[in-house]
Amino acid sequence: QVHLVESGGGLVQPGGSLRLSCTASGSIFRFNTMGWYRQAPGKERELVAEQPYSGSTNYADSVKGRFTVSRDNTKNAAYLQMNSVKPEDTAVYYCHYLYGRSEYWGQGTQVTVSS
Repeated sequence: QVHLVESGGGLVQPGGSLRLSCTASGSIFRFNTMGWYRQAPGKERELVAEQPYSGSTNYADSVKGRFTVSRDNTKNAAYLQMNSVKPEDTAVYYCHYLYGRSEYWGQGTQVTVSS
């Protein structure tokens, strides 16, 4: 079992910045992929960004150039730096852990972009 805890969500104005953090605990396997998904009201959950243990990152087209995913493998942590946020970025953001066919989700953190 892997337990994921997110933090850092909140209210931010359009054009502002926010940083989400996720810490994994439990039975962590080294060569995993960690990343972020989001789900807006009335929409399906979608990939925002993900990063393998070692390798290139993957971003949704809608966030390229604005969001940056990173991780600290020594802390089993992943981060999402959100810059130049837009109202359409409003959603619940979920941390995601994948190893083989095992995947886990955090409880989600609300991000609201509004003036």
